[in-house]
Parts: sequence; structure tokens; C-alpha cells
Amino acid sequence: MALFLFFFLSLLSLASSASRADHKTFIVEVQNDAKPSIFTTHKLWYESSLSSVLSPDSTPAQLLHVYDTVFHGFSARLSPTEALKLQTLPHIVAVIPEQVRHLQTTRSPHFLGLKTTDSAGLLKESDFGSDLVIGVIDTGIWPERQSFNDRDLGPVPSKWKGQCVTAKDFGSGSCNKKLIGARFFCDGYEATNGKMNETSEFRSPRDSDGHGTHTASIAAGRYVFPASTLGYAKGVASGMAPKARLAVYKVCWNAGCYDSDILAAFDSAVADGVDVISLSVGGVVVPYYLDAIAIGAFGAAEKGIFVSASAGNGGPGGLTVTNVAPWVATIGAGTIDRDFPADVKLGNGKVLPGVSVYNGPGLSPGRMYPLVYAGTSSGGAGGGVDGYSSSLCLEGSLDPDFARGKIVLCDRGINSRAAKGEVVKKAGGIGMILANGVFDGEGLVADCHILPATSVGASNGDEIRRYIDSASKSKSPATATIVFKGTRLGVKPAPVVASFSARGPNPETPEILKPDVIAPGLNILAAWPDKVGPSGVASDKRRTEFNILSGTSMACPHVSGLAALLKAAHPEWSPAAIKSALMTTAYTVDNRGETMLDESSGNTSTVLDFGSGHVHPTKALNPGLVYDITLMDYVDFLCNSNYTTNNIQVITRKHADCSGAKRAGHIGNLNYPSFSAVFQQYGKHKMSTHFIRRVTNVGDPNSVYKVTIRPPSGTVVTVEPEQLVFRRVGQKLNFLLRVQATAVKLAPGSTSLKSGSIVWSDGKHDVTSPLIVTMQQPL
Repeated sequence: MALFLFFFLSLLSLASSASRADHKTFIVEVQNDAKPSIFTTHKLWYESSLSSVLSPDSTPAQLLHVYDTVFHGFSARLSPTEALKLQTLPHIVAVIPEQVRHLQTTRSPHFLGLKTTDSAGLLKESDFGSDLVIGVIDTGIWPERQSFNDRDLGPVPSKWKGQCVTAKDFGSGSCNKKLIGARFFCDGYEATNGKMNETSEFRSPRDSDGHGTHTASIAAGRYVFPASTLGYAKGVASGMAPKARLAVYKVCWNAGCYDSDILAAFDSAVADGVDVISLSVGGVVVPYYLDAIAIGAFGAAEKGIFVSASAGNGGPGGLTVTNVAPWVATIGAGTIDRDFPADVKLGNGKVLPGVSVYNGPGLSPGRMYPLVYAGTSSGGAGGGVDGYSSSLCLEGSLDPDFARGKIVLCDRGINSRAAKGEVVKKAGGIGMILANGVFDGEGLVADCHILPATSVGASNGDEIRRYIDSASKSKSPATATIVFKGTRLGVKPAPVVASFSARGPNPETPEILKPDVIAPGLNILAAWPDKVGPSGVASDKRRTEFNILSGTSMACPHVSGLAALLKAAHPEWSPAAIKSALMTTAYTVDNRGETMLDESSGNTSTVLDFGSGHVHPTKALNPGLVYDITLMDYVDFLCNSNYTTNNIQVITRKHADCSGAKRAGHIGNLNYPSFSAVFQQYGKHKMSTHFIRRVTNVGDPNSVYKVTIRPPSGTVVTVEPEQLVFRRVGQKLNFLLRVQATAVKLAPGSTSLKSGSIVWSDGKHDVTSPLIVTMQQPL
């Protein structure tokens, strides 16, 4: 008995000590119209609901955020038991566990064909988007940058309801007629991590990272001349929509970006009156009803707001794409026709290409330096470090006796590329060569290194290791130098799909092709804050007005800015129409006239890499036809995704009626501008499916579009009717696309992918849609 009592008491003490440790943040959706009249506000009702599920001895839970625009409900820290109890209350629609998301880290407007001198192009048509507001959900902004000046801008648009939240480091003068709104959301972050350290980050909309300043200026930075980073990429810097207004919503902090804060930012941005939301943040893919970004974006799309999000930097592997909801524009990254060559010259006379943005004291011209590989057994510090850590040049892993005065070859991975340079520099190294691993392939990113350094692809990394190895066996030790060549323009081929850009197929809905498009995302010059060195390494005391970064994070705001220009030129277009215009006019051919290459392998890229292709802004202005999508279409799509009516209500905030969904047919019948057929080969020899699509004429009255089909190999594709005759602008016509496929020999569990396209043309507009056919052999 005593033993039992002891066991029971110890359980109790464990339970109370765990009472806060096992608490997590949950986002709670509430049936908005069920509020009893006894509560004067929704907030009081939510607090009452919350206190009803708490055990008497627990500390009262606080509401972190209350949501009332794109979502109805609140977020709070709860134990698993409390969350389960809450879910049983009749007015609670859903209890969603919070995810943590992460950032997806001067020539691109010109490369995209946007020129200020062009009197009839996209910039002219839209008066540079001066009445539109782009909301950037990111790490905040450095408002003093020239990219955010408000010279010659008219008054703030009258529809604007947002505000500039001031703080001790963000005064009331931080906003102007360019930066018209700034807010920050940290309750979710602090609920998990405790109070922020205000010596390393700002409790305000001010940016202590750089990412948010960079993305905001890509979307809507003003013309700034001269602009460069450490003397590289000299020229005029400008965003896509230089006259559009900016509103920033800071949700990302040192430990990441928390869903409860992200949803609060969506809620505010939509209530404030933004026209476009740009979100360069991503995480793991979950069903849409558990995904705060997908839920917030749906609420925004419902209000006519275009949402673009980065596809993620998990490439070049398949199934890595994130932010895949069909009401979001999912943006991958391509290169532009500019690079920063920094070649490695080896002692055996070979010259291997690399890239770098380094401007400090260089290596002596003509002199060769001793070259070592950090992964060799003698590289580790104090002998106690494994070769793996030293090969990656992790903090404290290099022996100064080994590295001093030498150029050190480090492998890519784990710590940041610039941080490896700091490790080499601390150990006395004079320079660094950074080699890609097999998975990175040949994709190169130029970094603002803190010592003479360059990046090389996987195959050249292997070649340098082989040279070091053979030299160690001969009498002459390995030597090398790095030759920095500055900025090179007119590079061919371009664009190329960036190695890091996340790829399809879509892990949540294979029938919707993602990414949607790619845009410039490699080595992009944009504004940078004052207190952060260009390498992002804490010891880097250099300061620069602009910085060169890479990532789908940089590609996404290019499309956000373009969407603002298209919305300005066509105020009546829905977010789906704008996305359709960008997709059906995108190109897949590079500046050599060949299909774009995949940077990681050097081979031809596919629709799983680039979606519909690379954005072409001037063509998107006049696409001819658009594939528009209504909110009911999205509901049918969710019904056909086999979601329950409750799952759907979480996303749409309304009770879903799925009776019409069967009429829509299957999930692939969402009126999307691309086609993806997925066949399971259950011993069947022939398989077929069909797609119904509805196109709206936004071109000329009395136009006739004829279809050209390029079927994926091994399939028969038909379209009925083969021509669409439009009498007027705004008229909608349907067509049916049938795909017949023959089974192919596949090992169990494997898949085969083939792609083609269909093009509607009236002689003036080409409306192109990719068509991908996937054959899956079940296990």
C-alpha cells in the first residue's frame, strides 16, 4: 500500500512539473456565429471556453492571438489533454498543432524585360502599381534604406486601414508614403521560446536578419543608382513594382517563424487592405486543414488578394516542394544572365570554375598557396575531432597547425557556407574552396565571404580532392590560388533551374502540378540592413546598402511585384486569373534557344522542376485567355480530395456542401492552368482520364483559338472541341481533354513521368499549359 501511495504521489508531482513542459501552442478554430449573447466580445467567449477545459490547479492559459478575418478563433498554449477536451466543445471546429517555419533563403527587372523606357509595357500600363499595396510577411524591414524612399509618390491609397506600429527602435517617422504599414507578431514565438533577447533582435518591425529587407525591396524597391554589393553587380537596383506601397508584417525571429504569428499576420494584412501577400517562408507539407499558411492564404484569396509563396530550397530531390495549396502561387528559382566567376587554379595547371562575391584583400597575384582538404585525418583539432566534422569545417573542428597559411577545401553542409569561411579564418587559413556534395550537384551560389573563398560543383570538388591526394604521394605538395573575376554579364545559358529550387511532384495533391512557375532566385542584389554584415556571420563587421542572396525566398517577391503590376493593369482580374496569366505565358526555353537546363545535373530540366516555366511579365499582361477559379471550385476540389466537411470548414470557415462535387468529377478537374494525370497500374493495360476546363476570353472580341497538342510519349491526348470561337471579351467556353495511357513496365513502388503540353492559339496569343502523366506501380 505504501509503495502504491508513493507511486501515486510521484505521478502527481511528475504531472505538475510537466504541467508546463508538455504544453504546446495550438490554433483553435471556433464557429463564429455560435457566440452566446451573454459575451459582449468574441475574446471574452474564447477566454471562457479556454478556462472551462483547464484543470483547477493549472495556471490560467493566455490567448496568444485572436483571429477574426481570414480565420475565426484564437491560439493558446495547451497540454495535449486540454487540447482534446477543447475539441469536444460543440462550437470548436478544429484544434490545430502549431508548426515552426523557416526562411527560404540588379539585373533581374532588365532580364525579365521590364524597362522604364518602354512606353507601352507592363510598367507603363500600371503606372508602376502606385495604388497597390504589397504585404510582405517576413523578418521586418530596415526602413531607412533608399529603396524605400517616397519621392514623387502620391498620397497613401484611401482604402488603406493599416498602421505603423512604433517602438523604441522604430519611430513614427519610420513609415512614409512608400512603407505605409509595419507590424510585428511575436507572442507565438515567445510562448515557445521565452522572452526574446533584445540585444540580438528588435521587438519592433525593424529587421535584425536582412531577409525581410531584401525580399521587400525585390517586390517593390524604388530605383537606386548606383547600387552594388562590395563592388559586385554594379548598376541600378529596382524592385518589380517600384511605385507599389509596402506593408511589412514581421513574424520571423531568431528561432524561426511560428504558425500562430503567421496566421495573425495574414489576419491583419487582409483587414488592413493589402492587394498582394508575399511569403518567403516554408515548412513541412501537411494536409491543407492543418496548414496555417494554406488556411490564411485561402481567407486572403477569398477577399481577392493574390498570395505568392516560395517553393522551398529542398531541391534538387523530388517531392520537396512546399506551400502547395492550389490557391497559392508556388514559386521556384532560376538563374539570371549574370554571375560572379572566381576560378580555382591548381598547381598542376588545371583551372576549375567557381563563383564568389569577395572584395577584401585578395591573394597575391601569381602566387600559389599550399592546398589541403579539411577532411584528411590530420585536419581535426586536437585529434579528438572526427574527420566528418573537420571535412565540413564545423566550429572548432580545424587544427590551426594544419590550416595556417593554407587554402582549405571544405565540404558543403550542416553549417552555413559563410560560417565555414569563419572557421577556416579562425584556424589561420588564408583562403577556402567550398565543394558541393553529391546531392548539391553542380549548383553554385555566390556568397559574400569573409576571406578569399570560392564555391565549386561536386565533380570539381572530387577533382581537387584527387589532386591533393596524388600530390601528397609525390614529392611536390598540392598548391592552388583563387582568381576573382568580378561581375560577368550576358551569361549563357540562362535561365537555368537553380539546384536548390524545390521540385515536384506535389506531395499533398499530385494532380496539381507544383511549383507553378520559376522566377529569378540565384545571386539577386537587393537592399540590406545596417547592423548585419553581408555574410550574415556575427563577426562580419562590413556594412553594405545592398546584398546578394539566393533562394526561392528571392524568387517569390519577384512574382509578388509582378502580380501587383498585373492587378494594377487589370483591376477586375481575380488572383486565379493573375496566376493563370503568369503560368500560360511562361517560357521554358533559355537564351540559347534550348529547353532550360537543371543546374544540379547539367541535363535538360522538366515540368517537375519549373512547373509552367519561367515568368514572362510583358506577355502576362495580355495572355488572351485565362483559367479562372471560383471559391466554389475550390470547395469542390477539397470535397474531391476526400476531406470531411469538418476538414473543409477549417479552411473555408463555412459549412461545406459536397453534393455538387461529384458533378465536378475528380480532383484534377479544378480549373487549373496545368494538367496532371496520375494512373495506378493495377494490372490494367489501358487507362484513361479526362479533364474539364473553362477558359475566359480576356483578349480580343471575335477571336478563334485552335488547339495544338504535344502529347506525352506513350499517350493519346484529344481535345474537344478543337477550336473555341469567342464573340466577346469576358465570354467563357469549356473544353474537354482526354488522356489515354498504355501501361509501362515498372518495378513495384516505382513511377514513370512523361510530359507534354497543350496550346490554344489565335495567331496573336499562345495560351500554353503543361500536361504531365504519371504512371505508378503499386507495391
